[in-house]
Order: sequence, then C-alpha cells, then structure tokens
Amino acid sequence: MEIKVLHTEWSNGYGGQEIRILLEMQVMRNLGVECALACRENAEILNKSQNLGFETFTLPFRRKTDILSIWQLKRLLKHYDILNTHSGIDTWCGGLASIGSGKKFIRTRHLSTPIHPSRLNFINNLADFIITTGESVREAMIRDNHIKPEKIASIPTGIDVRIFQKSLYDKEMLKESYKIPKNKIIIGNLGVMRYAKRQDIFIQVAREIHKKYPHTYFIIGGSGDSFPYLEGLIKGGEGEENAEAYIKLLGYIEKPAEFLAMLDIFMLTSEKEGVPQSLMQALLMEIPSIASDVGSIKDLYHNKNFLLIPKPTLETFSQALKELLDNPHCIKINPYFILQKFSSEVMGKQILAVYEKVLNENFTH
Repeated sequence: MEIKVLHTEWSNGYGGQEIRILLEMQVMRNLGVECALACRENAEILNKSQNLGFETFTLPFRRKTDILSIWQLKRLLKHYDILNTHSGIDTWCGGLASIGSGKKFIRTRHLSTPIHPSRLNFINNLADFIITTGESVREAMIRDNHIKPEKIASIPTGIDVRIFQKSLYDKEMLKESYKIPKNKIIIGNLGVMRYAKRQDIFIQVAREIHKKYPHTYFIIGGSGDSFPYLEGLIKGGEGEENAEAYIKLLGYIEKPAEFLAMLDIFMLTSEKEGVPQSLMQALLMEIPSIASDVGSIKDLYHNKNFLLIPKPTLETFSQALKELLDNPHCIKINPYFILQKFSSEVMGKQILAVYEKVLNENFTH
C-alpha cells in the first residue's frame, strides 16, 4: 500500500528545521512514500521543494485559527493518508483541519523550548502521534504536556553518510578556494544566523583566544537576520580592535561538508537546539568539537567524543577551547556511533514505522 503524506510548514525562513523537512521528504520518497508540502507563498522552502520534484501548495497560515487555511487543508487531506505538521501555526491549522477527516495527524516538534502546559494548548494531545528531534524534548512533553509515552518518539534528523566523509575532500585546496589561511588552526561555527545560535559568543571567544593563541583563525558559515549585527561585532566598536584579520564570515554555505572539511575544531555555541545537524556532521567527519549541554545535544555524547560543557557562555567555551588547543587528543571521536544511530537511512526506517503504526491503529479524534 502506498502511503501519501502532506507536510506543512509555516516558517518563511530556511534553517535546520526546513532542511530536516526536505531531507525527510526525500528519504521517505526513496522508501515509496508519496510526499507533498503546503507552505506560505514567500517561504524559502517552497522553491527548494519544487526543485526536488515535490508537489506543493501555498496557504496563508495567518494565525492559529486561520479559517481559510483550515478549510483548504481539509480539502487537500482528501487526497492524503497522513498530515505531518512542523511549526506552531500550521500545527494548529492542520490539527483542526484533521478533525473528522478520517486522516491521521502527526505533529513533528523540532524545537527544544518548553511548550506551555495550559489546557488551552490542546493541539499536541489531538495528534495521533508526535515526533520530536531529540530525546530531551520527548521527555519534556511526556512530563509537562501529558503526552502518552506510546504516542511520541524521538527521531533525530539523519545525515547523508555518503557526503560527510573527510577522505572525500582536499583540505588545503578548499582553504584556497574559500580564501582561508593555510598555516593556521581553523575553528568554525556553522548554522543559520539567529540569536539562539549565539554566534556572538563565538566571536567573543575568538577575540579572547586569539590573544594567547595567535595561530588560530575563526570562520562562521551561514546566513540570516543576525548577519549585519555579527559583521559589526567583528569590525569592533569604540575601543575595540577590528578582528577581520582572524574572524571571517563566509555567508550561506551550499555544501556544509566542504566547510567542515576545512576545520581543525568545530564549536557550536547555540543556547537552544534539538539534535543539531552540524554537530552530527562534524562528528561523522571526525572533527574535534565543543558544544554545550542544551536541548538534546547530549543524545550525541558518547564516551567523550566531544567536549560537552554545562552552559553556553564566553567563559565555558573559552576554557573548553583552551583545553582542546593545549591537548588535541583529549577527545575520542567515534564516527561509527553517529553512523549507526543518526544516518538518514535509520531516520527513514523509524519514520516509516510510525506511519505504519498510526495507519494500522484505530485512533479517533
């Protein structure tokens, strides 16, 4: 039996969440699942989805109770078996549209921020099943939002293990291509530029570390709303040096594996995360890494395969980076742990099992 799934996404931006949606749709298509996407007309994910050959629909998604979006989704659902929502507004519209439709409603929760336990926030309980991208998010929703354990599972975003292999890339040639110094220790950060990613901390750490370790060079890959602010931080203000000589913003990275292949150290400074794809990718490519214990980052921690610090602050990251620079062998990277648990193939099999579970169970709204 062919399974037909309609995904929805309210966000107009393009970051880890949107990348996960498109990856998931591609993986599931390879497993025989027909996937389509409903999003807003100005969403960046729209053209990318169309370029990948998926059927797409545009809806306004103006608010949680947008009658037009709910009505349009209800009509679209006649042609699908499962509705899979991804953000807050489209989850409310989709969940309400699924009532009485006879179709299954799956809600994917990407963020690690807590969901208010108010009884008015009932949409998650309406779902036939909930997928989270990290174990800590799953545990919080069971504990705080009274989700039944059998109706929720953590399925981290899988990565394409064929691409993220350091043996495929020439480190020195890539440095030349990206105009990165060849005689420096390259420390990098990769991700969409928004406040929660805290690239400002990365820049502060770079300034602090470079004083004692002048052979270091820091690069940041990504684009987003915070780009101009971060650019200003690097140039420095009153009484602060211009750090452009050793900190570089590379902008949007089309090929993350190329960016990571240039690095000697990867440092993720986020204060909010699910299971971050960039850290998974860096570990698979055997790059010594540093990250803080937020969200579901601990899901990736295995026998000190990276430095896990308690809080994302200037002091904790600076201390961890000093430790790694002084003793590069203090980390025991095990790429096989990532390979076995976090590949796109593993993710696809787990999601397919959820689809089959909800379709074979007689849930009613």
